[in-house]
Amino acid sequence: MRALVTGGAGFIASTLVDRLLAEGCDVDVIDDLSTGSLANLADARAHRDRRFSFHRLDVRSPALADMVVHRRPEVIFHLAAQADVRVSVARPVFDAEVNVLGSLNVCEAALAAGARKVVFAGSGGTLYGVPDDVPVREAHAQRPVSPYGVSKKAVGDYLHYYREIRGLEYTVLALANVYGPRQDPHGEAGVVAIFAGLLLEKRRPTIYGDGGQTRDFVFVDDVVDAFVRAAEKGGGLLMNIGTGVETSVHQLFDAMAQLTGYDEAPRYAPERAGELRRSALDPGRAAIHLGWKPWTALDDGLARTLEWFADRSS
Repeated sequence: MRALVTGGAGFIASTLVDRLLAEGCDVDVIDDLSTGSLANLADARAHRDRRFSFHRLDVRSPALADMVVHRRPEVIFHLAAQADVRVSVARPVFDAEVNVLGSLNVCEAALAAGARKVVFAGSGGTLYGVPDDVPVREAHAQRPVSPYGVSKKAVGDYLHYYREIRGLEYTVLALANVYGPRQDPHGEAGVVAIFAGLLLEKRRPTIYGDGGQTRDFVFVDDVVDAFVRAAEKGGGLLMNIGTGVETSVHQLFDAMAQLTGYDEAPRYAPERAGELRRSALDPGRAAIHLGWKPWTALDDGLARTLEWFADRSS
């Protein structure tokens, strides 16, 4: 299979690139390196047989279509995004330009190149808004409360149009809180990466609120497996990719503190406005249509993540 991965220098997408190359795929990566890093593609760039190619390009660029037509991928894994919720609130027009108009540019390029499918990285944490029940199923009303969530929902709606009217197949994977090696501990990062960076330096992490807020932490390798499966299955579907298990921020801190030998209490700060109290995704539909289930236990995934961060800092 010839695949194209947008945002391919990012945390999740670069892990997907490694998996695709390991399975013998030809892979093109698009990334403007605004948040991604070429260091994440070090293993991929070591391939000397021309099965991997990197293109520094913004998904909004008019040059995108020509490049995609020239490379003619069968499947496009679309992970490029403006992924900072706070930026989306401060700059909603910019968020829409990247996430909505950029995605339309990808879809038009896919049609021009004759690609058969787009697999899109949706946001399970923002798509459903404040959930009525946890874990959330895909039938739950989609009521995003941030411009980022709105833009991700809009792309799913556009993909439905492209499938029904233009004949472009798609799958949307609504991702829970993905964590693992290569996640950036700086800026708008996941709490696992932030805690890892601090705890390994024996610095005191901050918990916002009382620490009772819950999230659904799913390991990056498990998520990548869902993307690979979606290349051939799950056409026209939205599917949650999570564990269905709630873990509180306090439970997460305790587990990571134990793994790193950190014995101090965290620092507490006021709760952030608009933060969800509970979040978890029911992955049952993905089990049926993709044959996918998460297999990495949280303690195992955290240990592997901490090991990667420790190696990186040594």
